[in-house]
Amino acid sequence: MNAADLLLWVAVPYICLAVFAVGHVWRYRQDQFGWTSRTSQLLEHRWLRWGSPLFHLGAFMVIAGHVVGLAVPASWTEAAGISEHTYHTTAVWAGSVAGVAMVAGLGMLCARRLLTRRIRLGTDRSDKLLFPLLSATVVLGITATAAHNVFGGGYDYRSTVSVWFRGLFTLQPQPEAISGAPLLFQLHALTACLLFAAWPFTRLVHVWSAPVGYLVRPYLVYRRRAGAQAPAGGPTRKLSPEPGGRPAR
Repeated sequence: MNAADLLLWVAVPYICLAVFAVGHVWRYRQDQFGWTSRTSQLLEHRWLRWGSPLFHLGAFMVIAGHVVGLAVPASWTEAAGISEHTYHTTAVWAGSVAGVAMVAGLGMLCARRLLTRRIRLGTDRSDKLLFPLLSATVVLGITATAAHNVFGGGYDYRSTVSVWFRGLFTLQPQPEAISGAPLLFQLHALTACLLFAAWPFTRLVHVWSAPVGYLVRPYLVYRRRAGAQAPAGGPTRKLSPEPGGRPAR
């Protein structure tokens, strides 16, 4: 272990995690109205209709796979009756499908932002940072998986990268665990750290404000006001929510 390993695999991750935590507090206190995904659906929806579901579904699957692969020790999955071969095969192929969906969706969203003039003009500095960084992280991750576990001889990242990852959160960093990992895995880990540092200052904050309540909120029933009909050509009557009604979707 040398100074470069300490810098890359201890100092940089902890700095990025600190920026991630403090940045969210700062963003929430200073820019609550900007705490949004800043949707541009009104400007273009054909690319968004396919790109957004593909990206988000793929992202959810990728995140779930990373949580299991990085946070759960191999001994735990073996104790649950899942052999290493079964886990490895499932992780590689399910992760590949999720990664392809995420890359396809992200590609559509990036193309939409570059090719649609109105959206391109509305792209701010945080988006210009986020999209390349997110793309690099995703592409490096799926490339590492394909190169080593699909077309290569296989690489057990759970005995190296996962050990390093868990050590950061138990305050027992083990930079030597990742320093010998293949370059693609190292680059993927570094770009992921940078993505976490940039997270609070980009549209990614909308992850913490998902409209879950929208799924269970009551409907809103509208009714016409009592009274005579409006004359032909005159203004239409306003619709008002019925007292105690359910919000319309």
